[in-house]
Amino acid sequence: MRHKMHRHSLGVTREHRAAMLSNMAASLITHDRIKTTLTKAKALRPFIEKIITKAKNAAAKTETKDALHLRRLAHADLRDEDALTLLFNEKHEQFANRTGGYTRIYKLGPRQSDSSPMALIELIKADDEGYTKPKSRKNAPKKTVKAEKSAEVAPVSEAVPAPEARVEETNPKAEAKD
Repeated sequence: MRHKMHRHSLGVTREHRAAMLSNMAASLITHDRIKTTLTKAKALRPFIEKIITKAKNAAAKTETKDALHLRRLAHADLRDEDALTLLFNEKHEQFANRTGGYTRIYKLGPRQSDSSPMALIELIKADDEGYTKPKSRKNAPKKTVKAEKSAEVAPVSEAVPAPEARVEETNPKAEAKD
């Protein structure tokens, strides 16, 4: 049983999963967005965000040995040296003002061949404000009718006849049964 196994297994071995996430992370860093299955995108999100955080922390600690240590830790996960150099030298500035949430996943719909759900995962730019939720109607203040507007309504003229009272029809057979 898989109790307390909170990792995206993706149906492959540990080595295959590490290689696949490393390759997808390198592609994401170099191309800024990739198209993959939704499950792989959800597995890639925490993987790449930990690497980006290491790059940000290394940029903040350039004077100490911690920067080199963080770079080596990131290199253990992300095995592509070109993507790692790009991230640590240029792209880390893109995330300097963000405290987290460096990626965004868009759901695209099912793939034609096998109907697996597809997604687009992309790196978020520094100036992107993100999605803001619209105000819900429950919390919105209720509109009140002002007394001034109700006074401006013209009074009903007396020339209009009042509607006649509705007469109910009775069923004599129903009355006889009572």
